[in-house]
Amino acid sequence: MKKTIIKYSKPSVLSLISFLLITLIFTGCEVDEKQTVATFTEIVMQDEFSTDGAPNNNIWGFDIGTGNNGWGNNELQYYTDRSDNVTVQNGILIITAKKENYEGASYTSARLITKGKFQQTFGRFEARIKLPYGQGIWPAFWLLGDDSNGTKVWPEIGEIDIMEYTGNAPTTVFGTVHGPGYSGGESISKSYELQNDRFDTGFHIFGIEWGPDYINYYVDDVLYNQITPEDVPGEWVFNNGPFYIILNMAVGGSLPGPPNEETVFPQTMLVDYVRVYKNSFN
Repeated sequence: MKKTIIKYSKPSVLSLISFLLITLIFTGCEVDEKQTVATFTEIVMQDEFSTDGAPNNNIWGFDIGTGNNGWGNNELQYYTDRSDNVTVQNGILIITAKKENYEGASYTSARLITKGKFQQTFGRFEARIKLPYGQGIWPAFWLLGDDSNGTKVWPEIGEIDIMEYTGNAPTTVFGTVHGPGYSGGESISKSYELQNDRFDTGFHIFGIEWGPDYINYYVDDVLYNQITPEDVPGEWVFNNGPFYIILNMAVGGSLPGPPNEETVFPQTMLVDYVRVYKNSFN
């Protein structure tokens, strides 16, 4: 169900009533269905990718290699920080997946992280991205709970997938949370499908607005899902501390399966910007 949210400030009682009526008409929501919608306006981190070359190392680090069991997902790529796999050109971050033999893997790609450089609890996290296509291509824009002290591991640290996408379904993305008791195949997720368009033919904005006890999911200006503690069968771990950002493009893995003979390489994930806004609760 698509939900159109009209943002406003300091409404009168009459305008508030009108707003609620219009919202119900356009969304088809039940009267007792509640949505928490926040507006975050103060940017605290942004990367517009305005300098060509390597990504800004004040913001981004890298995960390198194949990880444990293909980063836990049976992924097939070797992640590098080479310019062949990740570079900034003409205001765009370009993550490239290539079919090549490298360090024992048959594919290469890149996985950028802000761990130890930028982490935040709550707020709006968004990125404007043009996605790749093809069977076995699996890009994502997501958040992971800080695990630097080593006392908790996934899924206890929590994971918020702002946008995941499989290249064999170019009209659909999905947003997901993972936590203790609802991880992997038991995660809480919802998809969003474009009408008369594809995510590999143009840029779209993927974002969440995250506050205490809720996470709202957006594609462009459409609020398509809200997840709250009532929606998860285990502990709500999303109020507990800061999360960091990950941008990556996997090849193969448990979700999309491997590439096939029709998958074209190289494939590129193009990121116009990443912006994070301060939460409204400080």
